[in-house]
Amino acid sequence: MKTFLVTALLFIAMSLHAQKPIKITLWPDGAPNTNGQAGKEEKGKNGRVSNVIQPEITIYLANKPNGIAIIMCPGGGYARLAMNHEGYDMAPWFNAQGISYIVLKYRMPNGHYDVPFSDAEQAIRLVRQHATEWNINPSKIGIMGASAGGHLASTLATHYTSKETRPDFQILLYPVITMNPAYTHAGSRKNLLTATPTAKLEKEFSNELQVNAETPQAFIALSSDDGAVPPENSINYYLALLKNKVPATMHIYPTGGHGWGFRDSFTYKRQWTEELEKWLREGVKL
Repeated sequence: MKTFLVTALLFIAMSLHAQKPIKITLWPDGAPNTNGQAGKEEKGKNGRVSNVIQPEITIYLANKPNGIAIIMCPGGGYARLAMNHEGYDMAPWFNAQGISYIVLKYRMPNGHYDVPFSDAEQAIRLVRQHATEWNINPSKIGIMGASAGGHLASTLATHYTSKETRPDFQILLYPVITMNPAYTHAGSRKNLLTATPTAKLEKEFSNELQVNAETPQAFIALSSDDGAVPPENSINYYLALLKNKVPATMHIYPTGGHGWGFRDSFTYKRQWTEELEKWLREGVKL
């Protein structure tokens, strides 16, 4: 009973820091590209969605903003999106820290690698355009992603096309990073690049090979027993960041597997959230 009351009070306290979310369609006049999918969005179990036709951002503004904003890309193997535990569920926690939190519902590639990337660029573009209105510092906007969403986040961090779409920092949870078949996530690779991508595309979207001195600083967290996305994805990306003198921190937990997101069942939830909070508060050189 005591544990229940403490949890309930904590939830109420975090909720007080949040405002009613705002939803904005990314492409009200139509997207500049297509993945060939049509019909209606499909809803699955535990908040998962697929066949996203109308990409959008959901914005959670903190009552006492500190100027930082984070855009979250949920995972799902580039086939679907885990919108709850890798998306919406984190909003009260971030808002309680004064951070504006934005969840990106992006379109699946369906073999069209430019589609999710264009949605991510449009998301950060829109957040910067509304920065003054939302009490966000346009120089403190980060991209975050889990699993395949981590690949999208790291793609934005390494492939951004303008100053307007460059994130100021990146947060990656057990991310897919590489398209190298030796240690990629096969489903994400196939859905993004098709079953038989060219060597050029494979290299282009192996983000550990695309890091340079202008890549934004990074926070990475994963489990060493991840059987879905090998830890080499994160480790090689981290080493590439260090090689290019990009500030980076990585936390590897001994157990937990893959896909824990914001779930309470992850043994090291308190550790990774506390480390991220500290990094955002003290370690991010913005």
